[in-house]
Amino acid sequence: MELGAAALGFNFYAPSPRYMTPAKAREITRRLPPFVMSVGVFADEPDTDRILSAARVAGVNAIQVRGPRWPDLGRLLEQYPLIVAVPVHAQFKAAELGALKVSAFLLDGFDPQLLGGTGKTFDWNVAREAGRYGRIILAGGLTPENVGSAIRAARPFAVDVASGVESSPGVKDSGKLRAFFSAVKEIE
Repeated sequence: MELGAAALGFNFYAPSPRYMTPAKAREITRRLPPFVMSVGVFADEPDTDRILSAARVAGVNAIQVRGPRWPDLGRLLEQYPLIVAVPVHAQFKAAELGALKVSAFLLDGFDPQLLGGTGKTFDWNVAREAGRYGRIILAGGLTPENVGSAIRAARPFAVDVASGVESSPGVKDSGKLRAFFSAVKEIE
């Protein structure tokens, strides 16, 4: 937050090295300043009630979901700003985003084994094109070294980083975080 983050993601996908319980997230969300968005991150969770319950316990302001199994997106959107994470692979078609009514799309690098946190980039021009269909949050392999180029190419609403600022999976590196935010600020 001190570095300028506008949002913090709280990962509720148990297999992830970044996982935390909703109760643990609540300890953090209670202390956030008023203009920092807290996002509950869910993957492969089709149970809408479970998502809503975890979001309430955690005290998050928004929800991010990712397939392959999906909850009732309409029901989630009635109660929270909703971000849908979409892996960008060879068959990705930006126009298909137009069929979904959500608050934003998080475009991420594709890995057949991982649901996010892949550390893989994709063609950022695809993200720029996708911006015609809604707000784009750019993710996937962003690092302090490439985030400036990514922003210039994609012109996203926001950027999302996880593995690109970690010393090991799930462990943030303060030096990498400072360098990342410095690179972002150079573009603003």
